[in-house]
Amino acid sequence: MSEHHWFDIDLDQVTSELNTDMNNGLSKEQVQKLQEKWVKNELPEAKKDPKWLKFLKQFNDVLIYVLIAAAVLTVVLGHYADTVVILIVVLINASIGYFQENKAEKALEGIKNMLSLESTVIRGGDRMEVPSSELVPGDIVLLSAGDKIPADLRMMESSALSIEESPLTGESTSVEKNTARLPRDTVLGDRFNMAFSGTAVVSGSGQGIVVTTGRHTEIGKINQSISEVEETETPLLRQTNQFGKMLSVVIVAVALLLFINAALFYDYPAGELLLYAISLIVSAIPEGLPAILSIILSLGMQVMARNNAIMKNLPSVETLGAVTVIASDKTGTLTKNEMTVQSIELKDRHIEVTGTGYAPEGQILQNQKEIDISSDEELSLFLSAALSINDSVLHNNNGDGWQISGEPTEGCLVTLASKANIEIDRLPVISKIPFDSSYKYMAGLVERNNQNMILVKGAPDRLMDMAGLEENSRERQLWEDKMLARSNKGERVIGVAYKNVDDTVDEIDHEDVSEGLTVIGLAGILDPPREEAVEAIKVSKQAGIQIKMITGDHKATALAIAKQMNITDNDNVLEGRELDQMSDDALREAVRTTDVFARTSPENKLQLVTAMQENDEIVAMTGDGVNDAPALKRADIGVAMGIKGTEVAKEASKMVLVDDNFKTIINAVEEGRRIYDNLKKTILFILPTNGAEAFLIVTALLFGLNVPLTPIQVLYINMVTAVTVSFALAFEKLEAGSMQKPPRQPNAKLLSPYYIFRILLVSFLVGGAIMAMNTTLLGNPAEYTQTQVTTITLHSIVIMQAFHLFNVRNELNFAFDKNFFSNKIAFLLAGALVLLQIIVTYVPFFREVFDLYPIEIQYWIYPFIIGIGTFILIEIEKLITRTIINKRKQKN
Repeated sequence: MSEHHWFDIDLDQVTSELNTDMNNGLSKEQVQKLQEKWVKNELPEAKKDPKWLKFLKQFNDVLIYVLIAAAVLTVVLGHYADTVVILIVVLINASIGYFQENKAEKALEGIKNMLSLESTVIRGGDRMEVPSSELVPGDIVLLSAGDKIPADLRMMESSALSIEESPLTGESTSVEKNTARLPRDTVLGDRFNMAFSGTAVVSGSGQGIVVTTGRHTEIGKINQSISEVEETETPLLRQTNQFGKMLSVVIVAVALLLFINAALFYDYPAGELLLYAISLIVSAIPEGLPAILSIILSLGMQVMARNNAIMKNLPSVETLGAVTVIASDKTGTLTKNEMTVQSIELKDRHIEVTGTGYAPEGQILQNQKEIDISSDEELSLFLSAALSINDSVLHNNNGDGWQISGEPTEGCLVTLASKANIEIDRLPVISKIPFDSSYKYMAGLVERNNQNMILVKGAPDRLMDMAGLEENSRERQLWEDKMLARSNKGERVIGVAYKNVDDTVDEIDHEDVSEGLTVIGLAGILDPPREEAVEAIKVSKQAGIQIKMITGDHKATALAIAKQMNITDNDNVLEGRELDQMSDDALREAVRTTDVFARTSPENKLQLVTAMQENDEIVAMTGDGVNDAPALKRADIGVAMGIKGTEVAKEASKMVLVDDNFKTIINAVEEGRRIYDNLKKTILFILPTNGAEAFLIVTALLFGLNVPLTPIQVLYINMVTAVTVSFALAFEKLEAGSMQKPPRQPNAKLLSPYYIFRILLVSFLVGGAIMAMNTTLLGNPAEYTQTQVTTITLHSIVIMQAFHLFNVRNELNFAFDKNFFSNKIAFLLAGALVLLQIIVTYVPFFREVFDLYPIEIQYWIYPFIIGIGTFILIEIEKLITRTIINKRKQKN
């Protein structure tokens, strides 16, 4: 059933295959059998992980495995305090990850909510209301204005039936339905003989045969494709996972080699040597890094939320900073999703209309001057016809903005009439011919200025035929040239005509308008671009981010909007049916060279996003409809509209725009770049601590010395520096010029060669200085005990980090710049770190837990000398590096 193309066969064949009767529908017995054969007209429940499993997944990290193994070894050795602290650290990291992660997917529930609850059907010749979940293929469903379509239907009757399909196809205008058979290659948005589950009837009435239900419907297929879409791993997760794997292998290998070396050449007790190996492993693992990364990302998430961008998971926050392409839907994202009359073409003049959207704000201008409509009979008649032959109503929705009840294309004509500088009367319609797609016009008999006349509104070419304008005649060519000029600007064109009739006429039919009409003018209608989106696209391009428009709308409209918004400067547009014929290689090339894609299906959108990712692009995909959901989920950053977006789109995405403002995406990208820079600075700050600790332990084991730090002391140092001073880096501002640089390369290393050099330099400086200090102090055993020296060592590493923080705040520039005092948190936390060191040294409970000595005040000079010395040497190194970089730039 799901693979059948019901739109390209005759109704007789549809009823025959479904064994139903067009007049009487299915019998009670048939319904019962079919309900046994088919599942309910519902979408399957998504399988969700239980909470305990989600929590356990937080431990799925190779560095965590190494730490847990170290905890097991400490149990074996009887060092239970070390065991407890290691496990506490592991639990803290897992808890932060669990509570900060996004909520479970609700895309399925969002789609299910779109299905109507009750349907009107004909069964056994009787009209009845049944639960939509009980519909089966072959049921005859009756439709009227306001109904939601309960299943995919093949239309069998249509009386001016117009259906709003924008959640499914992305188009802002409703679709007029008919019953005619269509070609097999007809795309989803042009299947006018079908009504799709989850869409809504705007006007008219009709009947349809249920051809597919539940998961077999177009919405069901989208739901299935959402569940099948593989979510991509963010750049940060990829890099940290690779880094963690590499680091764990190196740590374990080095610890094993040193254990063997020490066992062979030095007389360490076996238990003590194993404890030293554990100390090395713990020292080299940056335990606090996952926690601080989560906290920094969480703070970034809060900043974005305050700026109308809701991020749904932590890693996506930094992914924004790496975005290289924004693939945007047109309707409701780049445009307002509010049809607007942009221009009026009368026989001998062109008129501009200002203002956008449904709000009756704007002017009707000729040569940039407002027209006095009270003295302009031609324009007055045009506006009166546009308003009177119209079923839509404009209203202000309790201060929430102007909205249209009815057909959007008609509604914008109501707004147009409201922009006149005099009141345009909606004339009472004496007799009416409603619109139907088969004849493409609507007409009404009215009385205007004591004259009976027929006003007609519809397709311009149809009106020209009814006006008797022959092909290639001068007047017809004039109107066609005007129509072509509007179409080339992406505007949909509606014609208005009239015919005077005798006062005795009180009813009209098609014969009355088949000839003798006079064309008054044309209205050029467009879903206008968002003004702020135009500026955002300009900023995007300055930041090296490509913009791709992927829309279900027509080719001409898409290209016109794309050019108007400076998305493209060429005429290259690809349609969905062309994409369907392309090989994977051709598709990858197409997304490199083409900026506009029109008449796309949900499958096409997913194909395009995937092709861009295969070209190593980091893709942000925007959208608001059900049809966008698979591509939103596949994209590196799926961006849904918060106001006009469907729940399905919101739940399938990683980011929701509260204000539906494209510019908010660019603000979020800027924040993403700031966050990534600060994450890198955090790594540059934390890893030298691990490096210095590892240097001390490796040196001790190589030369047969006492290891200066125990596992519990190492853990304390790593965690306390991570959650205090490194936290300050989350508040650093974006460095100047960051939004004029291209996005970072997706495959860029988390640790650049320069970062590796800096980490090693600081590690050797600090580790070497402390080892020299230890050797000197321990050379005088009468004055210094091992516990005293260990305490000084611990303080030296921690205090060094308080000074090193100010090196790292500016990656290469001088620490003492104009922004030195801008981050007050940095000073506050540096002071808190020193206070914490005093507490753990002199409060008995903490001193005993960490096996420290209450050193005399004069011994604090050592940590501060090492901290200040490191700060000065790194500033000198930064100066040398800046000089080298500037000379290279000048040379190039």
